[in-house]
Amino acid sequence: MIVRGMRHLIRAWRGGELGLLGFSLALAVAIVSGIAGFSDRLSRGMEQQSHHFLAADRVLKTSRTVPDVWLSTAKDFGLRTAKLASFQSMVYAGDDAMQLASIKAVSDDYPLLGNVGVSVELFGAADMRSSGPKSGELWMDSRLYALLDLPVGGEAAVGEKSFVATQALISEPDQGNMNEMLAPRGMINFADLAATGVVQPGSLVQYRYLFAGTEEQLARFEQWLEPQLEEGQRWQDVRDGQPAMAATLKRAEGFLLLAASLGVALAGAAIALAARRYGERNTDNVAIMKALGASRRQVLSHYVTQLTLLCAAAILVGGTAGYGLQWALFASLKEFISVDIPVASWRPLIVGAVTAFACTAVFAMPPVFALSKVSPLRVLRRSDEDSSAGLLASALIGVGGLGLLMWWYSDDVFMSAAVLLATLATGVLASALVLFAISFARRSFLERAAGALRIALAAIYRRRVGNAFQVASFALSLMVLSSLGLLRTSLLEDWQLQLPADAPNHFLINIQSSEIAALESFFKQNALKDAGLFPMVRGRLTHIDGQNVSDIKDIEASSGGINRELNLSWAKDLPDDNSLVSGSWWQDLAPSNSAGGDIVPVSVELELAEKLHLKLGSALSFNIGGQELEAQVSSIRRLDWSSMRPNFYFMFPPQSLEVYAGSYITSFYLPADKKALLSDLLRQFPTLTLIEIDGVILQMKAVVSQVSTAIGLVLVLIVVCALLVGVANVLASLDSRLHENAILRTLGASKKLIIRGLMLEFAAVGLLSGLIAAAGSNIALSVLQYWVLDMDVTLHAIVFVFAPVIGVLTMCSLAWLLCRQLVTQPPLVVLRQTR
Repeated sequence: MIVRGMRHLIRAWRGGELGLLGFSLALAVAIVSGIAGFSDRLSRGMEQQSHHFLAADRVLKTSRTVPDVWLSTAKDFGLRTAKLASFQSMVYAGDDAMQLASIKAVSDDYPLLGNVGVSVELFGAADMRSSGPKSGELWMDSRLYALLDLPVGGEAAVGEKSFVATQALISEPDQGNMNEMLAPRGMINFADLAATGVVQPGSLVQYRYLFAGTEEQLARFEQWLEPQLEEGQRWQDVRDGQPAMAATLKRAEGFLLLAASLGVALAGAAIALAARRYGERNTDNVAIMKALGASRRQVLSHYVTQLTLLCAAAILVGGTAGYGLQWALFASLKEFISVDIPVASWRPLIVGAVTAFACTAVFAMPPVFALSKVSPLRVLRRSDEDSSAGLLASALIGVGGLGLLMWWYSDDVFMSAAVLLATLATGVLASALVLFAISFARRSFLERAAGALRIALAAIYRRRVGNAFQVASFALSLMVLSSLGLLRTSLLEDWQLQLPADAPNHFLINIQSSEIAALESFFKQNALKDAGLFPMVRGRLTHIDGQNVSDIKDIEASSGGINRELNLSWAKDLPDDNSLVSGSWWQDLAPSNSAGGDIVPVSVELELAEKLHLKLGSALSFNIGGQELEAQVSSIRRLDWSSMRPNFYFMFPPQSLEVYAGSYITSFYLPADKKALLSDLLRQFPTLTLIEIDGVILQMKAVVSQVSTAIGLVLVLIVVCALLVGVANVLASLDSRLHENAILRTLGASKKLIIRGLMLEFAAVGLLSGLIAAAGSNIALSVLQYWVLDMDVTLHAIVFVFAPVIGVLTMCSLAWLLCRQLVTQPPLVVLRQTR
C-alpha cells in the first residue's frame, strides 16, 4: 500500500495538485521547529550560563564549616570543589583611614565557573581572571579604594593581617543581590583567613562550598549528602540561586511559540484551501473509482496514505529549514547573546512533527473525508451540492485544533485563549470591513465604470468572501510587520527623544542633612546636573481603612510592596515629573479636607492606588521605625518613571516626617569621560552609597534593537504564510477565472484589457490590506505608547504610504506569477474542458 501510495503521490505532485499543500505544511514545520529549537537551545544555554552566577553547578550554604570528609567524598565522585567565607570586617589603610566592608575569602580553585573581573584602574574596564587573589593579596572594589584614599598597589589591613591591594575588583560571578552590592567589597585568599584573626567562635560568617561536574556526578553526590545535611545547611542549584530565571525563560519561549502560532494559523488556512482544491479536482477520479467497485474505505485509505506520506516529507524538509531558521535567529542576536549555545536536540523536530500531523488532521483531512463520500452517479450526472455546512464544520475543527496547539506551545490556557480570540476578532473585523467596502464600491461605481475597472469590480464582488479572507490574513501579517518596523525605528527614536541626553545615570543614597550643602557645592564645582535632593524615611504600610493589609483578600501579597518597607518622602511643591490625577496638593486643600491633628494628608502613586484599591479619603496606617503614623489620601499622582529621577509611591507635606530618622536621595548625570570624579566624590563623602545605572540605560537601547531583529525574522515567515493564503486563494479560483476569461476573450475582450482588469483587482486587494495594516499598527502602537511606555501618543503617517505600496506591489506580483495562463491558454481549449 505504501509503495502504491508513493506512486500516486509522485503522480499527483507532478500534476501540480499537492505542491502548495506540501509547501504550506513544510513552512508550518519550519516556523515551529525553528522557533522551538531556538527557544530550547537558548534556554539550555542560559541555564548553563546561569550556573556562572553561582560560580559553580551546586552550592552548599552553611553558617559553619563542614567535615573534610564531605569534600573528599565529592572529589571521589569526580567533582571539582572550592570554598569561600563571607563576613563583615573593618579594612584599615594607614593610621586613620578605616571602612566597614564585606570581605570574601576564596580558595585557589574559586570560581569553578565564570570569571572575576579586575582592573588596575579605579572604575576601569574589567580584565577577566579565572582565579581569585593569591595569598597576601587583597582585591577591593573601586569604592573601597576611594573611601580609604588608597591607590592600587597600596597596603591595607583586614584584622591583624596586612595585604597588598593589587587589583580593583570590578565584578564577581556570584556577586549576590542588591543589598550585598550596596556595601564596599573586598576579596582575599582563603589561606589568609586564619591570619586575619577576624573569624572567631560565634562570629557571623557564611560559608559556601562550591561543586562542579556532570549532572550524573552531582546527582550521586547529592544522594549521598542529603541524609547528612543539618538545619541551616542549604544545597542549592541554579533554580534556587536564580529562582526567576526558569520562569522567565519558559514564559519567553511561550510568547515566541504563540507568535509562531500565527504563522501556523495562516499556513493552516493555505493548507485548507489547497486541500479543498485538491478534493475538488479529484472528485471525478473518486466517482470513477467507486463506479469501478472501490469502497469508501478503500478511497479514504488511498488519499489518507497520500497525505501521510506528504506530511512525512514536509516534516523532513521543514525540519531542515527549521534548523536553518535557528541559525539565522542566533546569528541576528550574536551581539546580544553571550552564552555558549548547546547543540540542537530532537525536541523541536518532534514539536514540528506534531504540528504537521495536527495541521494535516484539522485542515487537510476534512476535504479528503468529504471526497470519500462522493457518489458514483457523478460520473453520469453532475450536481452542485451545498457545502456550507461542511465548510463551517471544517472551520470550527481548524480553530479548535489551532487553539489546542497554542495551548500546547505556551502551557498557558489564558494567554493562548487571549491570542486566539484577538486574532479571530481582528480577522473577523477586517473581513467585515472589506465586505462592506466591496459592496459599497459595487453600488457606487459599477454602473459608471467601464473597461478594465468594470471587470475588476465585478471579479472582486463575485469572490468577495475569498477576497475578504485574503485581505484580512495579509493585512494582519502586514500590521504586525509594520508595528515591528515602527517599534525598531520611530518608536525607539520617540523614546530616546523623550529621554533627555543628560538624563540622570547615577544615584546617591544615605545622604545626611549635614552633607547637603557640601554635596551641592561639589556638584556646582564640577558642573554636574543633579535632579534635586529628596528626603526619605523607611516605612511599612500596615492598615487600610482600619483593616490589616495582609487580611484584605482582594489584594495580592506582592502588590505595592506590602511585605517590605517603602521609601516615604515629603515635598512642598509637586515634583516636575509628577501630575495630579485626582485630589489636590497641600496648598490647595480645603480646610475641611486637610487632615488635622495626628492625621496627615498623603499623595499616592496612581498604579499603587489601583492595586490597593485606594481612593480619596482612604485612611492609611504606617509603621516607621516602630512608631505609628496615621494618614489620609488627599491626592493621587501619575509618575514619569522614565525621567530617571527619584520617585516615591507615598509623598507627605513638609515637616510631617521630620520627627523620624531619615536621609536624602538624589540622582545626577555624569558623562563617561568624567568617571574619575566618582573617586573624589566618595573620598569627600565616605558615608554615601553610589549606584551606577548608566550601563543599564545603554543596555535598554541595545536589547530593543537586537531582540526586534530576531522577531523580525519570524514575522517575515509569517508574511510568507500570508502570501501562501493568497496563492491558495488564487489557485482555488483559477478554474473559474479560466472559464470567465475565456468567455470574455470569445466576446472580443483583448489580452491587455483582461490583464489590466486582473491587476486592478489584485491592486485593490493589496491597497485594502495595506490601509487596514497601517491603521491597525498605528492603533496598536498608540496603545503601547500610552498604556505601557507612558509616552505621548505619536501617529506615524509614513506607514499609510509604505504599507499600501508594499501591499499593492506584492499582490500584483502574485497575480502576474500565478495568472499568466489566464491569457495564454486558447479560449476554445478552455471551453471544451468544461461541460
